[in-house]
Amino acid sequence: MLTYPDIDPVAFSLGPVKVHWYGIMYLVGFSVAWWLGKLRSKQPNAPMNAEQVGDLIFYCALGAVLGGRLGYVFFYDFSSFLADPISLFKVWQGGMAFHGGLIGVIVAMILFARKLGRTFWEIADFTAPLTPIGFGAVRLANFINGELWGKVTDVPWAMVFPHAGSLPRHPSQLYQSFFEGVILFLVLWFFSKKSKPAGAVSGLFLLTYGSLRILAEFFRQPDAHIGYLAFGWVTQGQLLSVPMVVGGIGLIIWAYKKHPLKA
Repeated sequence: MLTYPDIDPVAFSLGPVKVHWYGIMYLVGFSVAWWLGKLRSKQPNAPMNAEQVGDLIFYCALGAVLGGRLGYVFFYDFSSFLADPISLFKVWQGGMAFHGGLIGVIVAMILFARKLGRTFWEIADFTAPLTPIGFGAVRLANFINGELWGKVTDVPWAMVFPHAGSLPRHPSQLYQSFFEGVILFLVLWFFSKKSKPAGAVSGLFLLTYGSLRILAEFFRQPDAHIGYLAFGWVTQGQLLSVPMVVGGIGLIIWAYKKHPLKA
């Protein structure tokens, strides 16, 4: 069993203002996405220039944060919202959901595509490879915060997390950080280096992330107030990821059948 590092969730303080690792990791994710976007904007037939990449990241950041919060409340904590609707705005209490953030980013990309006079798929295919490093960074923040821990296990790298009892558990946050961050990034970045049919990169994003998330849920402890939804192993995260996998497969097939390759 490994020793949990027990890092202070507060990275540093500026007077009365406390800067948390969680916020820093979001900043890292958006900053890396901006840098990668500037690199991609130099490729032939890129749908935007380097200056417009900054606007894209701003749109997506708003979509991710607003959608992530709304997604958590409506997908994972709706009963609390019904009891206290003001809880929707209590972001300091935590609670962000990837699937809600994804919906928010999709809305943001639709609006941004209209602003540029581009198609949605041009913007979505451009954006998809920019996002995984941010996913990985936020999962590291989950690990630092000692939250969203894994199931009880006896593997040699298991850890005892604060507030999770005395039994060792999978460090599932690190699993997700590696697979949803590093592996997903490599898959999308190299797949998109050469021209692909419109929608193909987005389809691969949905298929790969959804599959990795479903797999990760087998090691992650479900939310205590939700538990398993069926068969003693189906989780809310898996249920929300199945449409991603199905939609991703369908989108890839549609892209290659209906869209010509980009020049």
